[in-house]
Amino acid sequence: MRPQVQIRPAWTLRDERGTTLVPRLIDLLVQVHEDGSLLAACQRAGVSYRHAWGLVRQGEALFGAPLLVMARGKGSTLTPLGQTLVWADRRIAARLSPLLDSLASELELEIGKVLSAGDTPLRLFASHGFAVEQLHDTLLREGQPVELRYLAVPEALAALRDDQCDLCGVALPEGEFEAEVAARHRASLSGREVSLIHLATRRQGLMLAPGNPKRLYGVRDLARPGVRFVNRQPGSGTRLLLDLMLAREGLEPAAVQGYGQCEYTHAAVAAYVASGMADAGLGVETPARRFKLEFLPLASERYGLLCATEALDTPKVQAVRAVLQRPEVRAAIDALPGYEAGPAGEVRPLHAAPAAARARAPAARLKKDPSVTNTCPSRRAGL
Repeated sequence: MRPQVQIRPAWTLRDERGTTLVPRLIDLLVQVHEDGSLLAACQRAGVSYRHAWGLVRQGEALFGAPLLVMARGKGSTLTPLGQTLVWADRRIAARLSPLLDSLASELELEIGKVLSAGDTPLRLFASHGFAVEQLHDTLLREGQPVELRYLAVPEALAALRDDQCDLCGVALPEGEFEAEVAARHRASLSGREVSLIHLATRRQGLMLAPGNPKRLYGVRDLARPGVRFVNRQPGSGTRLLLDLMLAREGLEPAAVQGYGQCEYTHAAVAAYVASGMADAGLGVETPARRFKLEFLPLASERYGLLCATEALDTPKVQAVRAVLQRPEVRAAIDALPGYEAGPAGEVRPLHAAPAAARARAPAARLKKDPSVTNTCPSRRAGL
């Protein structure tokens, strides 16, 4: 049996005397934020109400400030300090989890080598994405060894070019930018013949504070005075998409306040916006919904796994394609807000999508999450 390694971020706070904030208090505050009730948070955390109040009082004594406000008949509300602690915890998890997942994958391989635990692993290099995460988890559950590395797109493409990985995750925006992005990917591969295994189609758009208080309806609005933006890191597909959309609008990156403020995952961008540190970020829909943000769709992308064409018939790649073609795996991808599995596992050339897919508008290309409404009115409504 090949062991599976899990690493989770943890953080502590201590005062000048070395007194440490009880880590479980942060978990409790997160649950209060979710449930709006200390009693419900206790039930979910499996602690008594009395013990929970003891944790809260310890925290308040450490900070010298309240963490909760109780109102009869209205449940529990976090104070600004309590909210800050919750969003600090969420930002830490969103920023570090992909890095720790990559490290866990490396440690699994090292342990497996010592134990002589089976075949060489599938090497999957990609920037962090939720469909990639779903595929990775499925392969691990089935005992398929996987070396997962979350890398910037240029690094992952270079690894594929140099035979350092088997599959490389890339996103291709559908429509006007598709040819240019595909050409950039091909240039990075130095003439290597590759094929694209379809993983999912996903929606990209602006993540906005609930209610869209700044009335942001497109990329051009990001250049308005007083609008704070948080970006993805250089080398990410989302950063490239933003640059192309800014150029289309005739805007320089310097016109966007916060263009240089970077996060390394879609979830970290969502957490940054949800914590009130930015008014908008560009990313996929899944974390926007998880953090209860507004989401304004701007583009759809085909996300796929590039591999050397001659490797398509190898057992490892064939196994991945077989997994992606299973109804239950496609259903799990479809369950991610803004994602659609479609013909997952199908092989296509890198250079273009089928003409029929290109002809469809981005908003119609993907299913709408029926549980969430988009409250951002259009400019055509006169707003």
